[in-house]
Amino acid sequence: MNILILHRIPYPKIDYHRGIDHERHEVTYFGVKGSLATLPGALRCKAVERPGIASAFEEARQWLSENPRHFDRIISLSEYELLDAANLRGWLAVAGATVDQVRLARDKILMKEAVSRAGIRVPRFLSLPEFVASGGRVSWSADTVLKPHSGASSEDVVVLANPKTALSAIVSRCTGAARLDSGQSNLSEYEVEEFISGPILHFDGLVHEGTVLTITASEYVGNCLAFANGAPLGSYHYPLCNEERAWVQRALEATGIRNGSFHLEAIRHGFDMVFLEVANRVGGADVVRTFELATGVHLPSQELRILIGEYADLSCRTSSTGLWHGWFVYPGHHQKDRTHRGLDGVEFFRTSPSVIHWHELKTGASLPSHVTYQAHEVPLAGVIATTGAEKTREWIDRLFASVSCKTEILSCVAAEGS
Repeated sequence: MNILILHRIPYPKIDYHRGIDHERHEVTYFGVKGSLATLPGALRCKAVERPGIASAFEEARQWLSENPRHFDRIISLSEYELLDAANLRGWLAVAGATVDQVRLARDKILMKEAVSRAGIRVPRFLSLPEFVASGGRVSWSADTVLKPHSGASSEDVVVLANPKTALSAIVSRCTGAARLDSGQSNLSEYEVEEFISGPILHFDGLVHEGTVLTITASEYVGNCLAFANGAPLGSYHYPLCNEERAWVQRALEATGIRNGSFHLEAIRHGFDMVFLEVANRVGGADVVRTFELATGVHLPSQELRILIGEYADLSCRTSSTGLWHGWFVYPGHHQKDRTHRGLDGVEFFRTSPSVIHWHELKTGASLPSHVTYQAHEVPLAGVIATTGAEKTREWIDRLFASVSCKTEILSCVAAEGS
């Protein structure tokens, strides 16, 4: 089989060789120089570098127009290139998810409309052009969320006090959503929705031909928006009930996610489950690592096998070890003009027997300029396991209450070294 991979995510985050036999298949990686540099030197494959000026689809189309070649599968596991892969499949008539299917699993307006039609509760919402045209008249009156309808990592997401305040901020370009305020993005790329309070959950797993094969349930400690604004974020597995599993299955059916990994977020509001969003990809941070520790299933590998038709039967389980896993990550992007100078209050946690993985940024390293959950880029990240879900939650809570990051302005560091 000839397989084309739009390669964006660093290779070690996926380990493609675990899901695709590179001796049996002809595999081509298409990506920018930095992404291709992460490929293992001994891996049997072809690497094709693209300029990275236009989209992956446009540059792949140009390459293949000049160098025609047949592919049986075209794959992307990156949130940012799923549509590129779908467009390329459409252009070359290759099997796989179509543009419309991918768009439904990326556009938060389309997915909420589809889920609502299936009888699942969603936050009340409007596209931003509709909201502005209505003069800010909506069916809710309290906190209002403004966000890109196809974004990720909670970038450019803000919560405003009420619809009236939101409208005023949008008109005066002072929402706090940088791309919208600066005019880099237009109104049609955003939506508003009512703020729903409650614990934020995420469900991760694999689906094959519309059937959930394996799944874990998790609850965030903190939330992704707070992380984007500078607060630490964590997550821990908890026991999945049959009602939740059935709810996830309905949501996946409504959004047309039939094959591969899924990462579905919801809010537990009282006794209700409220759909937030879903992605046809693995979750970020250490979702993949904790999933494998809990179930023995490496999500990217099994997703690749599903996508190339080498599907293996998987048991549906939430824990195979008796331990309950969690992950945590401290942000650094909010202090991008500073350098990392170490951690306070960390000694007890660093040597805790609950720690499975622990990564600290090297003292003196520059902090990232973009929102990232990657362990090697942030001040602190790790994975733990305890004998109970609530114990894991409590451990992460204690960590966040005790550990803080020390930083120093880059100019000061430069002055010291001059």
